[in-house]
Amino acid sequence: MERKNSSVKLIKRFLPYYKAHYKTLIFDLFCAALTTVCELILPLIVRYITDAVIEDIALLTTRAILTIGISYLVLRIIDSLANYYMASIGHVMGTKMETSMRRDLFNHLQKLSYSYYDDTKVGTIMSRITSDLFDVTEFAHHCPEEFFIAGIKIVVSFVILCFINVPLTLLLFAVIPVMAICLNYFKKRMKEGFRESRVAVGELNSQIEDSLLGIRVVKSFANEPIEEAKFKKGNEKFLEIKTKVYKYMGSHSSINRASEGLMYIVIVVAGAFFLVKGKIQAPDYIAYLLYIGTLLTSIRRIIDFAEQFQRGMTGIERFNEILDTDPSIYDKKNARELSVTEGAIEFNNVSFRYSDDTEQILSGVNISIKSGESVALVGPSGGGKTTICNLIPRFYEATDGTIKIDGVDIKDVTLKSLRESIGVVQQDVYLFSGTVRENIEYGKPGATDEEIWEAARLAGADEFIQNLPNGMNTYVGERGVKLSGGQKQRISIARVFLKNPKILILDEATSALDNESEFLVQKSLERLAQGRTTITVAHRLTTIKNADTILVITKDGIAESGNHAELVKQNGIYANMYTMYGDMVK
Repeated sequence: MERKNSSVKLIKRFLPYYKAHYKTLIFDLFCAALTTVCELILPLIVRYITDAVIEDIALLTTRAILTIGISYLVLRIIDSLANYYMASIGHVMGTKMETSMRRDLFNHLQKLSYSYYDDTKVGTIMSRITSDLFDVTEFAHHCPEEFFIAGIKIVVSFVILCFINVPLTLLLFAVIPVMAICLNYFKKRMKEGFRESRVAVGELNSQIEDSLLGIRVVKSFANEPIEEAKFKKGNEKFLEIKTKVYKYMGSHSSINRASEGLMYIVIVVAGAFFLVKGKIQAPDYIAYLLYIGTLLTSIRRIIDFAEQFQRGMTGIERFNEILDTDPSIYDKKNARELSVTEGAIEFNNVSFRYSDDTEQILSGVNISIKSGESVALVGPSGGGKTTICNLIPRFYEATDGTIKIDGVDIKDVTLKSLRESIGVVQQDVYLFSGTVRENIEYGKPGATDEEIWEAARLAGADEFIQNLPNGMNTYVGERGVKLSGGQKQRISIARVFLKNPKILILDEATSALDNESEFLVQKSLERLAQGRTTITVAHRLTTIKNADTILVITKDGIAESGNHAELVKQNGIYANMYTMYGDMVK
């Protein structure tokens, strides 16, 4: 009962997607009703002809036979036209619903926070947004049709047969509940199996994606056998689950065939007794046999649809799982727009950990960054430098404490206005599949060619862009694979130049550049930083020697603070780092 209610709830949540297509759905069901007419009329026609032959063959005149034939031909033409509508327009309706669901799912995914993607594999998400929704499409189109057609055939057949012989009809229909109970048992097992198979497919997709995206690393280490072994394990697990599912399907099908045989046995044996006792006539007996075929066809279609139904229900369930995932970071009800005038940033007793079962990353951090000040964060890995940068645009939410920009708590403003005020060049450079122009323009959609070229110039990217085969219109490949690391980094920096924000966050922004490119970009960054608040995370100390303030971040918090000269004099952590990398900064 619990699973049944669960299915009902899933269907109720799915029904709103029919709303925009209710006229198409109604006409589709009307066509479905028309397609049942031929099957329901044929046994009656055969019964009439047989009865006429037995009673008075003279009733079957040429005119009567032609009238019956032409009438049935007209019904068949109507049946064909109705079936065409169902097969074409009905499927289009399902595809439109799939499109709407994919839109809602993608839009919701855009709202989810960094933490969701930290815990969820992209391959699993891809499986849900593609193959799962395709199964939902088939479900959306065929589910109403199949149940509607089956319902009409069963109800109408029951009524017609009751007019012929009530006891025999009740005997026939007594088999159906027993059949339904047995089939329902295996249907539940199939649903569980399909849910497991969907999870397995998602895991398999994730493993394949991970291996293919890292194919260069795989080949550089000659670790193809390791990847093949990982794939084999996931592939065999998927096979195991699918094997179990198909065994349930086989049992489902066998129960169906056994029930069909039982229905024929009941009619043949019981009908024969009724014939002998004169309680049923030969034409009626033939009609019964024909209606069994109609009933079995209806039941068989429902049985065949059971797999599709379960796939669809599993798809809807997995679809709702994502939609039911709330963003961990969102706008307050009365959040207002942030207007950055100064760009001052304050951290007041800020603490952070990724989850309750992980260790503290930041604890009671206090930082005050003045308007237009250039602040550098340095220190050993794992100290929380990148975390501090991620908390300002609210990519993650501080566990305790407050962060303010121009005296305004960032939790009181909209995420859109907050992030529009901050330019971020992240440590991991990501370029979208497209042209150089499209990737730079991403910083300011609709920017003019002059603005795009100026941003490229400021980032020190204009020269190499001009030397590309198609200049700004050069295709960069997936994840910018056709460009060097330094070129990709400079394009990502150009995006921020084009955005021209009041606050800049540079997380290892120049880490992939050669010395010459680093020099050009560093000069550009210094020009851009004038009048703007800039936070730089760096391991290469050449990029932050001129910072107004350098904060040395360790696992214990802010260990040292001051400018380059002051920290060197302190002969502490920063001085040791400076000495260690002395050859690099001279």
